[in-house]
Amino acid sequence: MSIATFIRDTVLRPRLLQAGCMVVYDPDHRYYDLCLGLGDDRTRVIDASESSIESRHEAIMALLEVGKTNREIDALVVYVPQRRTETDEEKQADPFSIYAQSGAVFPQDDGDDYLSLCMRAKPDHATEIRRIFAGSPNGPSFSVIDAIGGGASWPQLRAALRVESGREILTALMSPSAKQEDALKTQEGWSDEAREFLLATMGMSVKTRGKTWTSIADELWRFVLFSEFVFDLPVPLPESLNGVPHAPVEAKPIVEDVCDRLRTNPLTRDIYIERAEIIEVELGLPEQCRDIDDLGDRDTFSFEERTFLKAAIKGILTNNTDNTRTIMSRHRNSVWMRKGESQEHWELIRTGLALIESCEDNERQLSEHSRTQADLLDYYLGSLRESDRLQREFEQAVADFLDTHGIMHEVIDQARSRYRRLAEKAQTIFVKHIESMGWPPQDRLANADVFDRILADRLKENGRRVAYIMVDALRYELGVTLEKQLSEDGPVELRAAFAQLPTITPVGMASLLPGACTELSLEINDGVLVPKLGGINVANVSQRMDVLRKRFGDRFQEMLLRDFSSGKPNISPTVDLLVLRSTEIDSQLESNPETTLGLIPRTLKLIRVALHKLRGMGFKEAVIVTDHGFFLNGHAAAGDVCVKPQGQWPINAHDRALLGNGNTDPHSLVIRADKVGILGNFDQIAIPRSMAPYRAGHLYFHGGASLAEAVVPVIIARLDNEEHLSAAKMSVELTYRNGATRITTRVPVVEITLVSDDMFSQDESIEVLIEAQDSKGNVVGEPRAGGDVNPATRTITLTPGQRKQIALRMDPDFEGKFSIKALNPTTLVSMSALNLKTDYTV
Repeated sequence: MSIATFIRDTVLRPRLLQAGCMVVYDPDHRYYDLCLGLGDDRTRVIDASESSIESRHEAIMALLEVGKTNREIDALVVYVPQRRTETDEEKQADPFSIYAQSGAVFPQDDGDDYLSLCMRAKPDHATEIRRIFAGSPNGPSFSVIDAIGGGASWPQLRAALRVESGREILTALMSPSAKQEDALKTQEGWSDEAREFLLATMGMSVKTRGKTWTSIADELWRFVLFSEFVFDLPVPLPESLNGVPHAPVEAKPIVEDVCDRLRTNPLTRDIYIERAEIIEVELGLPEQCRDIDDLGDRDTFSFEERTFLKAAIKGILTNNTDNTRTIMSRHRNSVWMRKGESQEHWELIRTGLALIESCEDNERQLSEHSRTQADLLDYYLGSLRESDRLQREFEQAVADFLDTHGIMHEVIDQARSRYRRLAEKAQTIFVKHIESMGWPPQDRLANADVFDRILADRLKENGRRVAYIMVDALRYELGVTLEKQLSEDGPVELRAAFAQLPTITPVGMASLLPGACTELSLEINDGVLVPKLGGINVANVSQRMDVLRKRFGDRFQEMLLRDFSSGKPNISPTVDLLVLRSTEIDSQLESNPETTLGLIPRTLKLIRVALHKLRGMGFKEAVIVTDHGFFLNGHAAAGDVCVKPQGQWPINAHDRALLGNGNTDPHSLVIRADKVGILGNFDQIAIPRSMAPYRAGHLYFHGGASLAEAVVPVIIARLDNEEHLSAAKMSVELTYRNGATRITTRVPVVEITLVSDDMFSQDESIEVLIEAQDSKGNVVGEPRAGGDVNPATRTITLTPGQRKQIALRMDPDFEGKFSIKALNPTTLVSMSALNLKTDYTV
């Protein structure tokens, strides 16, 4: 088909027949003959180039005729050899604009310009067309365009590959399907045609003499990827790379389109990564481009991603966070995110930036919410605690990250410094209010009141089964996260409570017993702090559980949360109060805070599973409480220590509180014990005014009085409701590297997809927990937190049709066969499983 026929039959005639009236503006007189050719017995063509007055009269009469019921003509074309009028002022001076407004106009937009029409007519020859247009300011004649390609249609390529367009041919030559590859291996004659095709579409002169697909594909991959790299490079190519073949600039659209297709198609992404890494090494690009700071916007090769990473880091360090966000947005879907190591880099940037911005916002608003103790507490509960959450997620990302290139330490230091500065400012204000108002705050729920005010009335009724879940070190921001998670399964209420000082486990857990508000006291016996309830020792678990056992008899039972959730517990039908205890968060962080932050989600998972079991056992409610919060001291330095005040301090509570007698000083608040809710055989308590402990080296601490240590959650979950069960038919699919069965990295990336056959469930979502388990069910790999993975719960939320790339962090000591499972986070029922095996290179 000639270019004139294409324009007439695919653009002008359809538009005219649809509108009934069309004005063609043609200052270059290119379409004159085409317009005259549209005329026939039922179509009138008015040529405005001969006489403006006469043509206007003819046009008016013709338009009136088109509007009649028994008309003699069906359509009107007005040919105007001038530029199309665009502004209102221009249209008022154009006598033919009324016909364009009442019908159609050509050219209508950029898609109607001559270059676009030519490329639409011959898409396989877009590169050559662009080259010709570049040398012809007014555009080439129709005959020149018709001569392009010489009628070539690449019949053998189309037959072998079973595709139509040139871009599909190019994509198939680079990454054929199994059937296409078989055809290329068995059929003859296509290789010579492929050489002509590549020269015509991309200006590529194939050098290899080989006629196999493999030899041509190797050269083609290098040519296409290096071409995209050159097109995107904003500075001159290094002299050492000038001799590497690449496409002319006219081929840029097709090169970029094909590369985008290869990177975004799930079937070709892994092949792209493999090829790009080989070409990067072959050409020595990292070394050749080591002095180039700006490599453009596209990350064709993996070494470019490190350049973008450095630019994102620079944005954080120079306070140009808008630039960092732009870079992060641009590379959110980068093909290199398929590599788990890359996800770790960008997750650290994301969490660091989020923490810095949160701290800046909260620090700016802090003074507005500091006038009273109540103002500060409300601000913490509503906004300030978000910085605690973001700091925990950031420290978790730091713990998961191995900085082999040494490029992230400045970001880590800056984020920690910003958080510490905010925490110190809030602490100064908080301690001043304690000094004047005391603790716990009046007219608010103290932890020592929780049992009497929340559980006591519920337990007056025999047969009303209540679970009391006592979780060690569940700080408030974790409670907010847990409340959001549990609300997926039923009604949940979150309340803020205020911990008993000093905020250590024996004291905090004792304060959760009945009568603690009036009967709890702390005594120093032979240099040991002993909590007592009504004169009875309650310093350890056994003593505390005895208090409840004596009060409730066979209506009481207790056990570890992990045993209840993971086993088959035998709960007596007489039990109305079931206590489930968890110490994992506190014990793990006490022992190794740098590496065990990632274990926190396991405790939250156990709580959710426990509630599901409790619901099935007929329990009406679960009350989740904690003894104290904690502070993550990631910015700890050698001199980061609070000087102890003068006096006699026989008890040092976790290096954050001193009990005894002494004198206040600029570093510590020394206050009467009874003013902060402590009854005991000592007079005073000393607490640091800062976020420093009394001994250096603590990365995780509690015991003192700070918002993170002393504000705690109380969560009440109703269990007498039906769990939400979607009626939709949904299934979860797990895939790894197009069907590969071995992992070669300890940070493999799996793809998870939610498939639904129900057209009415497209707006619903489900939550999925992913775990790698060995043959015995032991967890040997978990999702790396951040991005699509909730850092507190390690769950992923999916909607039908969604595909998400999830990086797993494998246990470094595990090797062998394992299964990646997609689990229901409430019931732990498997929804899908993928069997794999490790194949690590040494």
